[in-house]
Amino acid sequence: MARKKLASCCFKLLLLTSLITWSTVLSLDSSPGKHSEELRIGGIVDLTTHIGKEERAAMQVAIEDVFSDVDPLLVKDSRGDPTRAVSSAKNLIKKNHVAAIVGLRTWPETFFVAEVGNKSKVPIISLSNEVPSWSDSNRPFLVNAARGQFAKMKAVADIINSWKWRKVNVIYEDINSVVSGIVPYLISALQDAGAEISELLPLTPTLSDRSLFESLRYLKNGQCRVQIVHASAPLAAKIFRNAKRIGVMEKEFVWITTVDTMNLIDTFDASIISSMQGVLGVKSYYSRSTKQFKNFRFRFNSKFRELYRQETFHEPCVYSLQAYDAMRAVSLALTVGFPRSKSFQNSTNNSLMLSISGEKIVSRISESNFEGLAGAFNFQKGILSPESLFRIINVVGRSYREIGYWTENLGFSESTGPGSKYTKSMRLLGQVFWPGGPLSAPRGWALPTSAEPLKIGVPVSNSHKEFVDVVYDQLGRGIVAKGFSINVFDATLKFLPYHLSYIFVPFNGTYDSLVEQVKLRNFDAVVADTAIVAERFQSGEFSQPYADPGLQMLITARTKNINRAWVFTKPFSTSLWISIGVINIYNGLVVWLIERNYEQDRNAEIRRGSLLNQIGYMLYSAFKTLFSLNVDKLSSNLSRFVMVVWLFLALVLTQSFTASLSAIFSDQWNDLATVDVEALRSTGAKLGCDGGSFVVAYLRDVLKIHPDNIVRIYSEDDYAQALVNEEIAAAYLEVPYLKVFLAKYCKGFTTSGPIYKVGGFGFVFQRSSPYLPDISEAIVKVVESGTLKDLENSLTSSYKCLASDSSDDHHRLRVSSFLGLFGISVGISTFALLLFYTYCCPIGQIAGPLEQAAGPGPGPGPGSPARGHEPPATELVARGPTAHEPAARGPEAHEPAARVPEPPARGPAADDNIHVNRKRSSSGSTRTSRISHRKSSHSY
Repeated sequence: MARKKLASCCFKLLLLTSLITWSTVLSLDSSPGKHSEELRIGGIVDLTTHIGKEERAAMQVAIEDVFSDVDPLLVKDSRGDPTRAVSSAKNLIKKNHVAAIVGLRTWPETFFVAEVGNKSKVPIISLSNEVPSWSDSNRPFLVNAARGQFAKMKAVADIINSWKWRKVNVIYEDINSVVSGIVPYLISALQDAGAEISELLPLTPTLSDRSLFESLRYLKNGQCRVQIVHASAPLAAKIFRNAKRIGVMEKEFVWITTVDTMNLIDTFDASIISSMQGVLGVKSYYSRSTKQFKNFRFRFNSKFRELYRQETFHEPCVYSLQAYDAMRAVSLALTVGFPRSKSFQNSTNNSLMLSISGEKIVSRISESNFEGLAGAFNFQKGILSPESLFRIINVVGRSYREIGYWTENLGFSESTGPGSKYTKSMRLLGQVFWPGGPLSAPRGWALPTSAEPLKIGVPVSNSHKEFVDVVYDQLGRGIVAKGFSINVFDATLKFLPYHLSYIFVPFNGTYDSLVEQVKLRNFDAVVADTAIVAERFQSGEFSQPYADPGLQMLITARTKNINRAWVFTKPFSTSLWISIGVINIYNGLVVWLIERNYEQDRNAEIRRGSLLNQIGYMLYSAFKTLFSLNVDKLSSNLSRFVMVVWLFLALVLTQSFTASLSAIFSDQWNDLATVDVEALRSTGAKLGCDGGSFVVAYLRDVLKIHPDNIVRIYSEDDYAQALVNEEIAAAYLEVPYLKVFLAKYCKGFTTSGPIYKVGGFGFVFQRSSPYLPDISEAIVKVVESGTLKDLENSLTSSYKCLASDSSDDHHRLRVSSFLGLFGISVGISTFALLLFYTYCCPIGQIAGPLEQAAGPGPGPGPGSPARGHEPPATELVARGPTAHEPAARGPEAHEPAARVPEPPARGPAADDNIHVNRKRSSSGSTRTSRISHRKSSHSY
């Protein structure tokens, strides 16, 4: 019984001891990396690739540099499979109790292995270039020991910008990491360079040659000729082999590769290099002349040959350098604080290193700061310092040549170092060998094989038809666009190095709506007098301006010069001056005819002399009426009636002339040309502008004109009428419009105030249009060749100056102002003349006086002296004054007429006597003649 109890106790004790032992073992297994007898560091790489093999050899060299007597490195092959990578990580952590894991070239592998590391608190040092920045916050045990992508993509974008290519195609390897890694960086860098992605072509690593062939054919039929390749070395080799076969490695094509391809170009064979002729690429830079690199290179080559004897290429690339630096950082983090002895096999050192927590290892790695083989190894805010220097290489012949370098924030250079000269364009680096062998750089695009003509929008409802005028063809063949802007566009196309087919499409709407159609891709371009304003850049891009920018005020012309020689003619129009002269001559003729035929005394002044002298007297009397009311006394009531109306007309004309001339002088003193926008704004004056242009907003928002004072005008000819009629005080027009307006209306208008540098005309194209750089360059050639100047001259010289109503013309009186008075005066004069000849002096009686005015006939009449015979002196003495002259007054008037004395003796005394006798005889004869005249006169 006692034995049974003793056996039972022993069994229970043995069972308890077993349980304690197993629990101890299990507890040791549950704390990986801490209770292992030896320090272990894990590595996970893809040994099916050349990069993975180089990474393994480089890690081994780094371990040997720190752990001379031991080899704590355990490397697992993931074969590029994330599942296999996770399995390898669990095995390393649970079975081998590794302190950290290094490797994991792809983001999918890193993503899943990092989850295992977080749960086990084991640091994961990734070599993937595509680890997103947000991954650190969710995975504290993940350390990204690869450089960022943005600087690499900026180098590619600067190459694009050097040659002004505006669209590119991107061919990339379709793996999950690319979407979150390379593409956003590339898009951002291209946008900064002013380029955009035309086509994104994803390719899987297992893509068949047939599918790849069809994808490349699709790119060949497009317009864009610039291809960016971001793919692994095996896929890149497949791409270039098929590209050469399909014919896209010829002239006009551009191929640029990223570091993922060019870093392994040394591993390509001759057949791949021959298919890559002319390819440009960006390759990581690292110094190959330092002692550290030369030492590493020697030991790496030995290790690589030892591990992989079948590999022909055994030179280290940048990926092996990165793996070396990462492994060195982990090794240093584990050995910080320990003496640099040659052996770490003693249990004390191993125990101390095994006791370091995962958090401590991560912290020490993040605090690393040493000069690695691939560059400075230090972290800033948890991110490894990015690469800032790259090599630019060009594939030529059997290998490639290094044509220069690119440095972030500095640009391109031919060398590195303190004395290097940098430039923003790689054109200065030397000749580039392009695909197909051309010496000049390809323009980066071409017309597609199935090209449709460009759809170019032109405005229909524009105010200035001289620039764009759209009419519909009467033959039904569409529309015909003409004008200055169309002529400039046609001249521009002649300077293009290729033929550009296009069609004009009319658009009825505002210019802003027309430009917006380009953004909506309804039009490929807009050709019109489109002003270049900032708001319209949201819808498209403008070409080089072909018309000067500027906005200026237009007003009616006012001159301060009042001493003009012919200013006195301004109150009356030319037709009014002629009408006044004709009416004066007509009224004077009527009065002359009536008075001449009414006067019976043939010696009267109105009848005396030749016909020419009498006409001169008639004209003198006619125009004298305009300036004096003291005219000669008239004998006929009919002529007096005509004269009264005539004098009233003359009074009205003289008063109107004075008032109009005063108004002209007053306007000339008050010169409106000095008025600026401040005065117009303060007085609330009306300002005119084009109704559908940006000028409306400019006057409202910039010049602060009240919207109610802005008059929208939709026709160029309406400006002149509105200014003359004072509907607007001034108008604001763009400078090209002003030139045409002043050429058409050369009199009466002028410009005033400053020129606001806004606007300018240009053609609108879609954003990043491949045609835009060539169009802008062609416009510059149009200007430099003088063609644009000729078009401008033909635009303005085609107009004959239209004399518009100037400031003087505004006060000028016309015939219509006096038409009523002229009609009354002419009517009364005609009526009086007809009445006189009908009732008072028959037509037959006119011949005698007219003949007398013309002179005596061929023979002497009865009682008249012979022709040409001078009357004797005695007859001159006896002849008295004319009927119109008053008789002499005084005592001599009552004396009888003296007899004719005998001729006196000669001498001075005799001459005096003759003079006295003639005077007395004249006085007596005058009295006798006037008495006789009064007895026989009849008044009408």
